[in-house]
Amino acid sequence: MTVTAQRERPRRHAPSAGPAPRMRRTVEMVLVGLGTLAALLTQGGYTLVMNRIDQPTFEAVVMPALVGEDSGLDGEEARVLGDTLAAWLGLSLVVLLLLAVAGVAHTRSRPSRRAPGLWFLAAGAVCLLGSQLILYPVAFLFFAAAALYALRPLPEGSLR
Repeated sequence: MTVTAQRERPRRHAPSAGPAPRMRRTVEMVLVGLGTLAALLTQGGYTLVMNRIDQPTFEAVVMPALVGEDSGLDGEEARVLGDTLAAWLGLSLVVLLLLAVAGVAHTRSRPSRRAPGLWFLAAGAVCLLGSQLILYPVAFLFFAAAALYALRPLPEGSLR
């Protein structure tokens, strides 16, 4: 009678191997920081201006740039459009900031994981759709950070 020896499969992560080596995500964090700052300046700036501007100044300064000279809209209709856009940009800015902060917190706790890239991908999508495709350069910064999470090689011994 022969005894069959079972070979143990090599484990991916040996429990005695110690902690995974630390990984720096400096480029990704810089891209996310620049994107967040640009979104704050553009979306937040427009929202702040529209919430503080009076009607005569709106008609003289913002209305020609917002709806054009020959739009056929009176001042009140254009103001409603401007306020609606400001509300939309303000709401999407809040959602974008929440997603970016969640991604940064996830990166700080586990930088060797790829999952924070999903938070930044969602933040880029919110920036792109929330600004109605106007801020595509800002959304590109978030998309580039998410792509770096997906494409950078992981250190040996990390879980994912």
